[in-house]
Amino acid sequence: MKFIKSKYIICLLFIMAGMSDVYGQKPDEKLTIAGRVVDQDKKPLPGVTVTIQEDKSNKAVSTGTDGTFSIDATSSDVLIFKFVGFGTMLKPAAEVSRGDIILTKSLVDGGDDDNVYIPFGVRKRREVTSTISTIRAEDLPQIPSSSLTNVFTGRLAGLAVYPSGSQQPGYDASSFLVRGRSSYNSNQEPLVLVDGIERDFTSMDLNEIESVSVLKDAGTLAWYGMYGGNGVIYVKTRRGSATSTKVSFDAQAGLQAPLQITAPLDAYSYATLYNEASVNSGGAAVYAPAALQAYQDGSDPIKYPNNNFVRDFTKKVAPTQRYVASVTGGNAFIKYYTVLSAYQQGGFYKGGHSETYDANTDFSRYNLRTNLDLHVNKNLDVALDIGGRITTLNFPNAGTGAFLTAVYSTPANAFPILNPNGSYGGTSVYQQSNPLAMLQSRGASTDLMRNMIATISARQKMDGILKGLSGEVFYAYDIAGLYRSGFAETYATAVLNADGTYSPFGTASKVNYQGNAFSGNVKKSEFWAGLDYNRTFGKHDIKFSTRVSRANLSSFGNLDVRREGWSNRLSYNFIQRYFVDVTANYSGSENFAPGKRYGFFPAASAGWIISDENFMKGSGSFLDLLKIRGSYGLVGNDAIGSARRFAFNDFFSRSTTGYNFGTAFSGVSGTGQLALANPDLTWEKVYKTSIGFDARLFKQALSISADYFYEDRKDLATSSLLPSLLGQSLIYVNEGEAEYKGFEAGINYNKKIGAVNLNVFGNFTYNVSKILAINEGAGLPAYQKQLGHPISSVISPAATATTSAGYISTMLISNGIFQSQAEIDASAKQMLSGSVKPGDIKYVDQNGDGLINDLDRVRTDFNFVPKAFFGFGASIAVKNFDLNFLFQGTSGRSITIQNLVNSGNANNGYLSQFSVNRWTPGNPNAPYPRLLLSDRGNNTANSDFWIRSGDYIRLKNIELGYSLAPALIKRLKISQLRFYVGGLNLLTFDQLGDLPIDPELPESGYNASYPYMKIYSLGLNLKF
Repeated sequence: MKFIKSKYIICLLFIMAGMSDVYGQKPDEKLTIAGRVVDQDKKPLPGVTVTIQEDKSNKAVSTGTDGTFSIDATSSDVLIFKFVGFGTMLKPAAEVSRGDIILTKSLVDGGDDDNVYIPFGVRKRREVTSTISTIRAEDLPQIPSSSLTNVFTGRLAGLAVYPSGSQQPGYDASSFLVRGRSSYNSNQEPLVLVDGIERDFTSMDLNEIESVSVLKDAGTLAWYGMYGGNGVIYVKTRRGSATSTKVSFDAQAGLQAPLQITAPLDAYSYATLYNEASVNSGGAAVYAPAALQAYQDGSDPIKYPNNNFVRDFTKKVAPTQRYVASVTGGNAFIKYYTVLSAYQQGGFYKGGHSETYDANTDFSRYNLRTNLDLHVNKNLDVALDIGGRITTLNFPNAGTGAFLTAVYSTPANAFPILNPNGSYGGTSVYQQSNPLAMLQSRGASTDLMRNMIATISARQKMDGILKGLSGEVFYAYDIAGLYRSGFAETYATAVLNADGTYSPFGTASKVNYQGNAFSGNVKKSEFWAGLDYNRTFGKHDIKFSTRVSRANLSSFGNLDVRREGWSNRLSYNFIQRYFVDVTANYSGSENFAPGKRYGFFPAASAGWIISDENFMKGSGSFLDLLKIRGSYGLVGNDAIGSARRFAFNDFFSRSTTGYNFGTAFSGVSGTGQLALANPDLTWEKVYKTSIGFDARLFKQALSISADYFYEDRKDLATSSLLPSLLGQSLIYVNEGEAEYKGFEAGINYNKKIGAVNLNVFGNFTYNVSKILAINEGAGLPAYQKQLGHPISSVISPAATATTSAGYISTMLISNGIFQSQAEIDASAKQMLSGSVKPGDIKYVDQNGDGLINDLDRVRTDFNFVPKAFFGFGASIAVKNFDLNFLFQGTSGRSITIQNLVNSGNANNGYLSQFSVNRWTPGNPNAPYPRLLLSDRGNNTANSDFWIRSGDYIRLKNIELGYSLAPALIKRLKISQLRFYVGGLNLLTFDQLGDLPIDPELPESGYNASYPYMKIYSLGLNLKF
């Protein structure tokens, strides 16, 4: 409570300290503004161009030999200072007379594009000593996607983007890895910050952001201490500028279409293959020739139906649309930016509309954000950011997974969709699998989510205490609530008997309205306060920042989370050529035992502009800048898994069996201990090393950045190894260690060739990992151990790149398919099923004991996480036309098709479109084994037989635009009108041959998965 009171007192003092100069200002008073422009060495700069922002007269003056100038302007005007080789500066006219205008030398870029945002600070690119990749919003594609996370694929070196396994509307957000995966524990996703606050940016609109930066090395990550071990994604939102009011409007419409989707077997093909599988399993053919003929000719669609559920219950395309309006402007005293956006994404289910509700998947979102900057006086600046979001998600009560399973896996001959009497078709086997009934008579629900965010900050100059000193405080508060409403009902199915009667299955109920039900909320607050010091002493430049912070998170059904930290950074440079940054953080996490919750995280980085040295002057004809930089430091990761939170406490659970006492051994209920507490469990310690360079060549037309990185992650939480006679084990111990290393590079070429403006770009990241220490079971053969193998060197359809869930531990190594009984007799005996026949998969006997069993499973290096990922593309503008495109891809990644080929269940005989390419005596070179209904253990065992390359190159997005000519725009009294057409995920090159799956999301469109979509869009950009 004292802490909370203190932060409000601090905020009040900051605001009061600056109020003395608020009154008496006359913003429109005509003045002759005079001043002097100097460089960082206080030397006068002659020839600097001085203009007035948004001045239609284009009035301009130049500084004289002594650096002085004078210009007529009002006190509310903003002056612009430009000089070749220096960064552009904007200065309120009312402040010009208060001191020299100091321009900073910049051989890289000028103006805002030269700014790189670091934690609670801004640096010119020249000054940056850490590895930071940044992209501005205008360089990102305008994709009509429900999640902003999907626009970054292939755009930034070191940022791997993985689409979600669930692609249904509203759930298609991507996940991130920075450089690679270096821990075998749970969460590996980076910390995401929006304007310095930990916030989810998944549902933000593209027009809300100005830039996105990825912080990758210890030099910047140490600022976040215990929370920076997985990297940081820093999102900076747009802010207003001291200009006249500007209004923009964007409209976009698109059509989504599945990249891949199940091609179901027709009834005849299914029945024929089922007969074959039944005979192979030792049974008789199930479908008689007469039935097969009826499936072919369609003579009796009730008794012998031939459905195509994919065709009947999914659309070929689904709509999406996006609208955005924004207004920005301001003057020397107030700046504002407001943006309102609306987005809607339709689902691809067909037939979901009933009289009462629509069970199709549907997602809509409305965003509103306002950022205000108040220049209260020469010493005090205040910022207020307010935003809100409303999202609505509609879905069938049957569940997306259950509905798609029914559509994809129910045999074409299972039942007629509707019986002659109008009832839903079904059987004793398929009682609740009628897709039409699941959409129209099962009910639908709507989730309504409301989010509100607010941030207030104040910065106070304290030159009266110490020149160059300033203080800053800010407080953020977020709240979100989820409410669910909808309609519920149940349905019955029936089968038509031979005597004309019906046998029903299930019970139908009337539709009932389910009112708004509170489903959970989240409250989050975050407070930062600290000081900054920025001074130049001759050739020496010093910057220092210190901040204390506290964050609190409360969420429905979970224990509260609190974080605290103290961050410090000292930056020094000499003659803008030699740079050193030292960062230190002291932070804590309540995940660990009292007295062991805080840690110290130091880091250092340095840079050298070697191109400024005398011995490099001869390269000035082609080399504009060459900077060498490096960093080393320690950061942490307290996200070692939710199951390990509070592992310093003993865990007990009510016993399921109880305890037996007395001579009668009567049972008595009780509790049992789950695991022993470990009060010494601590966070992961991440030692990061990075060495790289930045270069600009050929009059800054070509830029190159490259880095080598190495990470050693110690104290990984791993299972404990204690004697079994103890009867218990420690929940986890810090005895694991892993490393990863690699390199990344980015290149950009920007040149105007005649009437053509050309920009070509690319990036590449390569990384490999290795487990250095992990506790594994006693007696485990060396070839089954994880030690020495890459992290996640196992794959599964359920796996994601950022978590460990669903990974296959070990697998058998295959050696083709048995072609004869003689080959089977001459091979090791396979103990995985009752019998092995020609057409079954053959495995390698790893231990040479003549048997194939679990002891022959090996640890492989097949990896769901790619060794390399990359992106390359171009932007081309010729007169009024512009074209931009991006290709992206991965290399060194493996996927499994086992669940695809063996899709479905015992009810449908595990048959699918892939079953057509099974082994038969007449097709000995088939890619898949023989068909079976039962006794399938041999062919369904986890093995490399099902592994395929997940490498691919994809045309991720392309956009062609046309802008109206300037003369026409002027007559229309607008600033810009641009029309464009675009596409997403339009073309893919892979190594899967004719296998009809997507290499990025192999199971999308199969089993129970919503398909991965390609999108065609058109839109317009209008500015006033």
